[in-house]
Amino acid sequence: MTVRAWAELLRISALFTVPGDALAGAAAAGRRPGRSTALAVGASLCLYEAGMALNDWADRDEDAVDRPHRPIPSGRISPRAALTAAGALTGAGLALAAGAGRPALTVAAGLAATVWAYDLRLKHTPAGPAAMAAARGLDLLLGAAATTPGSAAASARAALPAAALLGAHTYAVTTVSRHEAQGGSTTAPLAALAAVAGIGGATVRTTSGRARTTSLLLTGAYLRTAARPLVHAALNPSPPLTQRAVGSGIRAMIPLQAALAARAGAAGSALAVMGLVPLARALSRKVSPT
Repeated sequence: MTVRAWAELLRISALFTVPGDALAGAAAAGRRPGRSTALAVGASLCLYEAGMALNDWADRDEDAVDRPHRPIPSGRISPRAALTAAGALTGAGLALAAGAGRPALTVAAGLAATVWAYDLRLKHTPAGPAAMAAARGLDLLLGAAATTPGSAAASARAALPAAALLGAHTYAVTTVSRHEAQGGSTTAPLAALAAVAGIGGATVRTTSGRARTTSLLLTGAYLRTAARPLVHAALNPSPPLTQRAVGSGIRAMIPLQAALAARAGAAGSALAVMGLVPLARALSRKVSPT
């Protein structure tokens, strides 16, 4: 029961959406992934899970009303344990980033600050979706900074377009997630659907050469994963369909990351990222990513 509770608290099925950030960042920087990229992936995983634990700690009173089955309000995990886990995971993430170099640590520190600011202050404000988008964008830039520590500024500039597209997707999904407990919003899934279409178009439009075919196929996978549940949520904005749209939007980050890697010519990284799709799908049937 304890293992199950921690799996729910940390939303481990969503973990598979994280490694692709660093790999897409490395590809956007024009470098092959290496040891520093692996450290960036580890840092990303720790900081992501820190955010999950802190999110439930911060929302424990709200969840007691809307989601009494969650680990903290149900009494399966104590608030103190969740907060301690958030702090320990943040420290571990920063330590791993430090191993990848000072530029990576700088980006990771900004990412950690954004995660804590979102969970503790910004989540229920108009700035919430933008903070989440910034966190995902920074996570991709972490991969670029770690892979090319000697030219971090140039790498960041090269990776900014990819970070912006991933951030735009995150913004759209976060906007929809604000209605997953009560439902009732048609506008949010329709706006997210338009954003997904625009992101897909921009990904393919900025790809050329032999990479275009691979990027086109992966972008198609991204659109299939994200779009259909959003259409259903727009037609019937009930909590279950809205939650399904959010879950699919989270999983859609994987083919999007793969498409971004492919458009930079990193076909190997793109295929590696896509290999996470069946794992994420299988685990999401057991543990909800939202």
